[in-house]
Amino acid sequence: MHSFDGADGAEPNGLVQGTDGNFYGTTYTGGDIANQPLGTVFKITPSGTLTTLHDFNGADGANPAAGLVQGTNGNFYGTTSVTFFEITPSGTLTTLHSFNGTDGSGNSAAGMVQGADGNFYGITKVGGASGYGTVFKITPTGALTLLHSFDEADGQDAGPALVQDTNGNFYGTTALGGASDHGTVFSLVAGLGPFVETLPTSGTVGAAVMILGTNLTGATAVTFDGTAAKFTVASSSLITTTVPTGASTGEVKVITPNGTLSSNVSFLVP
Repeated sequence: MHSFDGADGAEPNGLVQGTDGNFYGTTYTGGDIANQPLGTVFKITPSGTLTTLHDFNGADGANPAAGLVQGTNGNFYGTTSVTFFEITPSGTLTTLHSFNGTDGSGNSAAGMVQGADGNFYGITKVGGASGYGTVFKITPTGALTLLHSFDEADGQDAGPALVQDTNGNFYGTTALGGASDHGTVFSLVAGLGPFVETLPTSGTVGAAVMILGTNLTGATAVTFDGTAAKFTVASSSLITTTVPTGASTGEVKVITPNGTLSSNVSFLVP
């Protein structure tokens, strides 16, 4: 579909499909900055037409080592070796935070995940109190909170990106550290409550949808933006349903004996 030539980037880091159907990604090096190929952000259509959205120049970051995540506001977020940034689908980039070493440092950020609270959560491979990397939370406007600094006992060289379980907690891995110095699997409690996740996250009326969650047994109602849907509780962690007639874009909610669970992202009904 496309062969990078250096001027439009080199060493791509993967893709994420935007809500517009196009794919977005970063390259670690390459770009159109003379004698300083510090990486790019690009868009590529499903047919292979590539558009360079941004060339990093050092002042706004350099050498992104991970891909992008699309926020619920439609913009994309990512990290370079020293910054956390936001970029619009049309290519306007804003640097929201510069890492300073104590909150993470180096060509380290291993991708971001947007939590159910709307904030972004990520890890760095180096920096922090012991120099072995960090876990952090950052708001869409760039306010960073350091959640954990790794040491040799609980891991080092963390990555790839965190994942959030429907119980609200985050999980991840490190390549090194731990009892045998061969890496760890860790969980992080950030104080977030449980939610439900739909697979897929969009569909027309009548489309089959799986709803993942925690303690779903005994669920009494499922709604798509307030419209009731017929459903089957397949297990304590899975509900199967279809998009009901009259549904519109919005939250999917499941009423359980323990309370109402909302989807972590809005379900899109075209």
